Amino acid sequence: MQDKIALEEHFASPDTIGDSKHYFTADIWPERRRQLLDFEAERIERMDACGIGYTILSLNAPAVQGIVDTVRAIDVARRANDLLAEQVSRRPERFGAFAALPMQDPQAAARELERTVSELGFKGALVNGFSQNGTADNAAYYDLPQYWPFWAEVARLDVPFYLHPRNPLPSQQLAYEGHPWLLGPAWAFSPETGVHALRLIGSGLFDAYPTLQVILGHLGELVQNNIWRTSHWASATGKNPMGVKAKRPFIDYFRQHFHVTTSGNFRTIAMRNAIEELGGDRVLFSTDYPFETMEEASAWFDGAEIGDNDRQKIGRDNAKQLFRLN
Repeated sequence: MQDKIALEEHFASPDTIGDSKHYFTADIWPERRRQLLDFEAERIERMDACGIGYTILSLNAPAVQGIVDTVRAIDVARRANDLLAEQVSRRPERFGAFAALPMQDPQAAARELERTVSELGFKGALVNGFSQNGTADNAAYYDLPQYWPFWAEVARLDVPFYLHPRNPLPSQQLAYEGHPWLLGPAWAFSPETGVHALRLIGSGLFDAYPTLQVILGHLGELVQNNIWRTSHWASATGKNPMGVKAKRPFIDYFRQHFHVTTSGNFRTIAMRNAIEELGGDRVLFSTDYPFETMEEASAWFDGAEIGDNDRQKIGRDNAKQLFRLN
């Protein structure tokens, strides 16, 4: 399929490039480092070869979310966004941008979102999970009351919010102790991000701001696989809601407020499940470059056993509608 749109595609700034090093062996890292810092050379060539016409770029992880000092987090986010805006301005027909946000300070994050969307033309925000603030062992999740004014600004600007994974804090990794191969993309990313998404639902956030739209990568971060059971038990009308604030069943919010991408999860059965659970209008193509290859993602998607109508929607049309692309 030609002219696909991809929207979990990463770059790194000089401030954040080191955050990605530990995901790769020493022999692979130099190539991935080059790819994260590249915009117009290899990235464009591979997009052309894979039939990807347009990419929405976002900062690597955990980047801003892992910066304990709030002042520095604000500075790093702004500089990364300015760098990205400059690169996008050179090839606006090929690139769009997600904002990096200093969620350590909800008011500063709201201001930076407004600046990037209103002044720089960004398409929304991508945030790498919870934010550390003050101490390395402090995790702030965005269902907390101090973040609701931030969500009001997201709703006012009417842009999507991409909740991207990160590992749980070291103090929360007891289940992984002695099993480091379970960390990161192999497993830990998905339950960490899925719980965060379910916290947003259970908090009543989408009752307060009914136009909010959230994106999850990797075909739903395990949420879609268990959403009926979660809804069956945890919803206000479920078997054991235990003080949940959301008024309607969890599954309703998931189907009305969430989109999922194929980033880094190139499995046709899983994509069909997402189509069945959410509808073909809420599934979007992505690759997770350079942590995955555009070639593998595109070859799989172009040949996946789905209907041509779904392929057209997932590959391009859903993104065009969600981000109001010409």
